[in-house]
Amino acid sequence: MDPNHTISASATSGSDFGGSVFDHVVQAPEDPILGVTVAYNKDPSPVKLNLGVGAYRTEEGKPLVLNVVRRAEQLLVNDRSRVKEYLPIVGLAEFNKLSAKLMFGADSPAIQVKRVTTVQCLSGTGSLRVGAEFLARHHHQRTIYIPQPTWGNHGKIFTLAGLSVKTYRYYDPATRGLNFQGLLEDLSLAPSGAIVLLHACAHNPTGVDPTLQQWEQIRQLIRLKGLLPFFDSAYQGFASGSLDADAQSVRMFVADGGECLAAQSYAKNMGLYGERVGALSIVCKTADVASRVESQVKLVIRPMFSNPPIHGASIVAIILKNRDMYNEWTVELKAMADRIISMRQQLFDALRARGTPGDWNHILKQIGMFTFTGLNTAQVAFMTKEYHVYMTSDGRISMAGLSSKTVPHLADAIHAAVTRAI
Repeated sequence: MDPNHTISASATSGSDFGGSVFDHVVQAPEDPILGVTVAYNKDPSPVKLNLGVGAYRTEEGKPLVLNVVRRAEQLLVNDRSRVKEYLPIVGLAEFNKLSAKLMFGADSPAIQVKRVTTVQCLSGTGSLRVGAEFLARHHHQRTIYIPQPTWGNHGKIFTLAGLSVKTYRYYDPATRGLNFQGLLEDLSLAPSGAIVLLHACAHNPTGVDPTLQQWEQIRQLIRLKGLLPFFDSAYQGFASGSLDADAQSVRMFVADGGECLAAQSYAKNMGLYGERVGALSIVCKTADVASRVESQVKLVIRPMFSNPPIHGASIVAIILKNRDMYNEWTVELKAMADRIISMRQQLFDALRARGTPGDWNHILKQIGMFTFTGLNTAQVAFMTKEYHVYMTSDGRISMAGLSSKTVPHLADAIHAAVTRAI
């Protein structure tokens, strides 16, 4: 080889100079939920209204950082002994312990006998994904039944984790309530061992929850059939304003001595959306099983994200372990829940005042952040075009995105949609 010969570096690669090895990659569609915000941001209208994103807003339409969260962060900043070392694979031990108590109850026998293992994950989404991958590796039945409809990310999470996804009837468009009979029929036909995804409270997107009596029937059926419940708890305390009331469905399944999984998120109830704070708890038959299960969950987490971030979990741990801060949190939490309930009432009243055709009582009956309006795709498109109101195409609106000032505009838009649109 000629020592004087030089090889010129080129930024091009692939078979065709100037081309990209990724030329075959097509433009992906926007996320059906997050894409609503993208469209909203591009709209120059001064009256535009974003009811698509599931994030709490104040009466002024601003994101809210809880006062108790700011206090906890200040304590963290002032603590000079704190370092930025890696957490263990399972996360912050104190956070895990306190999260389990919040979900299952401070005096939970399941916790006392150590048949619960809890690991810190990346908010609710990450908790679901870790749980799903564990089940795909270690559960004998790799089919999961999810409600129809459900949060748009559920199916993708479970499918990519290696589970086979099927649906069970949940929402009845005719009554805009729970299709309880359809739910029972579909779950009764599920094969023994199948996993069942259940929303702990404030079902997303419908806001329709079973009654406690219906939950008991669901529990009996699931145990009779040998199905495995996997709870998604994204709104504990945020739905009714009571942390205990919103966890009742999960606690019913733990109290019977059976096994289940629960994914927790602190995005909504502590407003820690961007901190990605969550936990996965697996309730097992015995302490020995729980210990072995945790060892295998660690093998799921290690190659996925190695270990979780420390800051958000530390905020949660400080608030949950300090009685005064915990009480302050519950007050702020109830205020958020009450404001959403107030928005439901105001929207219902505004539609009734306009004589809007249809029965809108479901707005009051549904619970949590979202209302499943019953508006169809054409009506939603009409409201976006004519009134600059943005929501998901299935008619789901975030009540937290409303305020007393914007309720009349939304009511006008809905009234026009149902009287003028297809």
